[in-house]
Amino acid sequence: MLFTPGKISSLLLHNRLVRSATAERLAHDDGAPKPKLKELYRTLTEGDVGLIITGHAYIAPRGKCHPEMTGIHSDDLIPSLRKLTEAVHELEGRVAVQINHGGGNCSPETVPSPLAPSEQGAPIFKQQAQEMTEDEIEEIIDAYAQAARRGKEAAFDAVQIHGAHGYLISQFLSPLSNHRKDRWGGNLENRSRFLKHVCQAVRREVGKDFPLLIKFGIADGQDEGLSKEDGAAVLSHFQEWGLDGVEISVGFGGRRLKSIHKGVTKEEEEAYLLPLVKKARENTDLPIIAVGGYRSRKIMEQVLVGGWADFISMSRPLIREPHLPKRMKAGEQEKSNCISANHCWPEEDGKGIACKCPPLSETD
Repeated sequence: MLFTPGKISSLLLHNRLVRSATAERLAHDDGAPKPKLKELYRTLTEGDVGLIITGHAYIAPRGKCHPEMTGIHSDDLIPSLRKLTEAVHELEGRVAVQINHGGGNCSPETVPSPLAPSEQGAPIFKQQAQEMTEDEIEEIIDAYAQAARRGKEAAFDAVQIHGAHGYLISQFLSPLSNHRKDRWGGNLENRSRFLKHVCQAVRREVGKDFPLLIKFGIADGQDEGLSKEDGAAVLSHFQEWGLDGVEISVGFGGRRLKSIHKGVTKEEEEAYLLPLVKKARENTDLPIIAVGGYRSRKIMEQVLVGGWADFISMSRPLIREPHLPKRMKAGEQEKSNCISANHCWPEEDGKGIACKCPPLSETD
């Protein structure tokens, strides 16, 4: 099934392989993407990735998570974002933009006084955060909607809302970070109200037929955090909230992020989030994108044929080998050469993500 067409709402993809959102750190200070980002997306498209999901793009200045993050917070950025989509579409590829607000987990380098559902500091957040007012909540909900509009105007094929990894949406959902006593906090219904309103506002802005996805942290993986049962209960409402597909992840963020495993080299170590994907499948009929240590075509096929997921997404293998899908389809390679060492992040500004593991030999 891996190289059969798949569909998410009106979006038709020529295979089931997705590049999971990865912070490329290839943007100028104002959020405009650098030329190197366009070339990265061209390379992934040439490598036969069915859908590229961009690294998270910040929807508001006070939601910028880290330096060199791509922005989608201003209409002035639409022309430069359109250059990214044009590069992909020229090669008949498909690309979705991931939109995000860092909330309390913004870097002090980018947001010295961040906003969050509740006033809180370390160890939950990187720095002390201020509790959002009702007006600020409504403003940020609209910021998500306007960012999605910009994504559509820049000709992205879909928008993915980042609802995982301890960023703002996760912060509202998690009892670890949401201690509010008003309609935005307390029980699960109230804690999920922010995400519900974001989804509905985005859907109104982009129209009923535009593909809308979410990357969803179905559980925090922490004591007293969002449980998988509560995460599944939230997920069961996604279709009525206007979403068209869901990528399943886990982990609250920072040192507590459990969505990334190191040293995945054996088949039995792959698909480590599959139990949560199965939990999601029990609670939604939406197309599911499965992520989490996929390296072997055999394991990817098993997950698809089993009906647990409709698409497979990868990050680190495509940093090391952007042409992996093309080689798999041709029968030249059955498994990624990625060793999951997490040596992908840039060591200095201006370099962007890149594999720093030993180079592949001539025969690999």
